Amino acid sequence: MNTQQSWVARSLQSVWHPCTQMQHHESMPLIPLSHGRGPWLYDMDGKRYYDAVSSWWVNLFGHANPRIGNALKQQLDQLEHAMLAGFTHEPVIQLSERLSALTNHQLGHCFYASDGASATEIALKMSFHFWRNHGNTEKQEFICLKGSYHGETVGALAVTDVSLFREAYGPMLQRAHVIASPDARQAAEGETAVQVAERALAEAEALMQQREGRIAAIIVEPLIQCATGMAMYDVAYLQGLRRLCDRYQIHLIADGIAVGCGRTGTFFACEQAEIWPDFITLSKGISGGYLPLSLVMTTDAVYQAFYDQDIRRGFLHSHSYTGNALACRAALATLDIFEEDQVLQSNVLKAQELSSAFAPFAAMPEVKHLRQRGMILAFDVQTTAEQSRDFSRRFFTTALQHECLIRPIGNTVYLMPPYVMNSEEIQWLASTTKQVLHEVLV
Repeated sequence: MNTQQSWVARSLQSVWHPCTQMQHHESMPLIPLSHGRGPWLYDMDGKRYYDAVSSWWVNLFGHANPRIGNALKQQLDQLEHAMLAGFTHEPVIQLSERLSALTNHQLGHCFYASDGASATEIALKMSFHFWRNHGNTEKQEFICLKGSYHGETVGALAVTDVSLFREAYGPMLQRAHVIASPDARQAAEGETAVQVAERALAEAEALMQQREGRIAAIIVEPLIQCATGMAMYDVAYLQGLRRLCDRYQIHLIADGIAVGCGRTGTFFACEQAEIWPDFITLSKGISGGYLPLSLVMTTDAVYQAFYDQDIRRGFLHSHSYTGNALACRAALATLDIFEEDQVLQSNVLKAQELSSAFAPFAAMPEVKHLRQRGMILAFDVQTTAEQSRDFSRRFFTTALQHECLIRPIGNTVYLMPPYVMNSEEIQWLASTTKQVLHEVLV
């Protein structure tokens, strides 16, 4: 048994891998990685793989980025971690200030955790407790969109509408209201994405009227519902939803965990709708893909509702690694790169190159709904019954044979590459994706 095979065997014996039916690894490769450089990952045999999905959407500026790494090395010699109850430190203060500034100080008061699901839990609890502190004790219900995904802890699953994740745990979950998605793919012949959004808004308003005085918040991923197959929708939906939430006194929670940090073209996706929610959740790319970090930003009005002598009116949620100094330093280094390299501006050109490289896919009969928002590109694959069997796994394993990491969601193939990709790599990704698709469908 060579070194690579040995590591695989040891991992399968000792590690329970996420989002995986472990038995599938009897036939599906498990790849032990040695190191990463830029957009490439390398296994222990020296084979490389282009990380076209940013390692589950977290990596922004490539693996082993020296600027983030050096910032972390300096922080290691100063402070690795200290409890944030009763103490504070420079990295968490600076990060909170800089993120608030990115919202023009419409939101701030950052509350920290480690992962996206935890941030969802925090936002839901804050909303629920806000209404309780205001005496609106009947506001205990939440709304989510059809096909929504907001994490897999119990509270987050309650506002997740993906049966694969929910079904086994139904009895543990509070039931949320599920309303129509504004997914532009639902457009009837001659219907625009704006009209799809208007239909979805009408259903949202009908529910808000019916349950008036009982809804605490609605949670949405702005512009793209990622885990349901990169469902993209028009900014009109966010604009209309903000108006409805104001009218019916409902909190708007923007789940920016996957779509934040520039993925859609602006740092916060909701900027494109020129609205601000009551809560924004961030995770994944905020630390550049280096360390677990998540946070919730909210308004001064929400913060003030908890500001009281009575400890029971405070927000007592806790997490031992809240505001971890190393993770916050990685996030600060990430924000430095955004600013110093004018990343959002350069990504406009890269997004255009990505669009041009994949434009020929629109003419392929098996490709449906080629779509893009910023640095996220996706298309659906129309398959026969035979071709659809294990499509995503077969595409994944075939792509690996072509040195590319692409992990479809069902029949949706998507790219969410790190921002360090260059023009040559964009062209290579397009040709490689086309070749893999052809091999999988043969």
